[in-house]
Amino acid sequence: MATSIRLDSAIEQRLDNLAAQTGRTKAYYLRELVTDGLEDLEDLYLAEQ
Repeated sequence: MATSIRLDSAIEQRLDNLAAQTGRTKAYYLRELVTDGLEDLEDLYLAEQ
């Protein structure tokens, strides 16, 4: 599934730098962030139910 988001320029620059320094793609790191962040949100919000 493809989706799009708007990033603050400072965040985009940090992501660009990370990708350039590690040789991984920005998409790789965005997938990692979504996966880890979603797990954290599920733990937080679903635990309240």
